[in-house]
Amino acid sequence: MSRVGLEGQVAVVTGAARGVGELLARKLSARGARVALVGLEEEALKEAAGRLHTEGAHWYADVTDHEAMSRVAAEVRERFGKVDIVVANAGVANGGPFADSDPEAWRRVIEVNLIGSAVTARAFLPALTESRGYLLQVASLAAITPAPMMSAYCASKSGVEAYAHSLRAEVGHQGVRVGVAYLSWTDTDMVRGADQDDVMRELRQRLPWPSNKTYPLGPAVDRMVAGIERRSAHVYGQWWLRGMQGVRGYLPALIGTVGQREMKRFAPRLQGVRTGLVGAGGAADEEVRATQRH
Repeated sequence: MSRVGLEGQVAVVTGAARGVGELLARKLSARGARVALVGLEEEALKEAAGRLHTEGAHWYADVTDHEAMSRVAAEVRERFGKVDIVVANAGVANGGPFADSDPEAWRRVIEVNLIGSAVTARAFLPALTESRGYLLQVASLAAITPAPMMSAYCASKSGVEAYAHSLRAEVGHQGVRVGVAYLSWTDTDMVRGADQDDVMRELRQRLPWPSNKTYPLGPAVDRMVAGIERRSAHVYGQWWLRGMQGVRGYLPALIGTVGQREMKRFAPRLQGVRTGLVGAGGAADEEVRATQRH
């Protein structure tokens, strides 16, 4: 598929304060795109905007807030004149057994990852329709295969995958392309935060190769940039994820069998697993919500 040059394009990246979002914004700007960064960490966003290679700006907003995201979409359109690319990247995660999970944290994972992605698309679709642009929805290996101790994250990423596929069929005739990006365990604050829990780290290490590795951030983001340039329907952050699509139908039964054995092995240690949001991004989300409650 031919590539679309990014010079002069306007890209919006949510969850852009750190990790995948921050590096993706920087690499898009290095290709000539002007970038709007959206997220909850205002100081980190400001610093990230200062590292861009082209004109950029940042907006503080909760992706689950429809009014806030509609305002951001209008202001980005006013600032840059158009929107060509939107990357719905904002996400949070928690871990631990479902029965012992924090209900608020569990719900928040669904709200940010699934509902926040839909709110983002709803806010920016008019501009993308005008530009015949591209929406990239960031999903995960968790959309392809279930995993014990990750029920909220798997549910949210399976949800955004299905939603994005549905949206692609709806808006394609208007010239809007929709892609889904799949990433395995990638070296971000979220993954490092999950690894701080001994049980979660050991469970992941016991996964079969190559799904038990943590992959460097740079090459995964390079693949995302290439996918954006091609307006790809599917983007794979790691080479082997494409092959998972062909066997995904067998995975729930396999995980159901193997997972039971692993959960029995770890059962005496499960009560100590942290059930809140993980990583610096999760901490920022919890801080904002605590402030709103007071």
